[in-house]
Amino acid sequence: MHITSALRFASIATALLTATLAGAQTTYHWVDPSSGVTVISDLPPPPGTRGVSVNEAPSIADEQQRLPYAVRQASAKFPVVLYTSADCGACQQARALLNGRGIPFSEKRLTSQEELTALGRQLGGEAVLPSISVGRQNATGFAAPAWNELLDLAGYPVTAPYGFKPAAPPAE
Repeated sequence: MHITSALRFASIATALLTATLAGAQTTYHWVDPSSGVTVISDLPPPPGTRGVSVNEAPSIADEQQRLPYAVRQASAKFPVVLYTSADCGACQQARALLNGRGIPFSEKRLTSQEELTALGRQLGGEAVLPSISVGRQNATGFAAPAWNELLDLAGYPVTAPYGFKPAAPPAE
């Protein structure tokens, strides 16, 4: 009886370890000697290839698993999208509020009047940047009390969990 339990435990542990290792993503970079083309692949290069660099980055699933359970639940039910522009001073405050609370979010930087108009239609009124979507709820213009209320209702934490890595603004 004890051997069967030990074997069952060992097989479950092996399956979990395999699933964890499969989530990590390794990429290989090298220059093909015959064509001079830079190759980026998730498969190893041919044997004997020189100048290979290997990058082992955690997968998005790994990053999500590091978040506390409550944050993962809120994020799954009420994803947060921050709408910004490059020349928006209040957008930095909005990003700081989200990072200060440890909230995972995606940021969409608007670059044209057409995108701003489309956002206004999507949000059901005039779009003012920054704007935020929390699940199906929206707020336009940065008003910390209103944004905090939306985030509280969605179940997000009031302060960032230990070890939280803040999101950087999107690259230009």
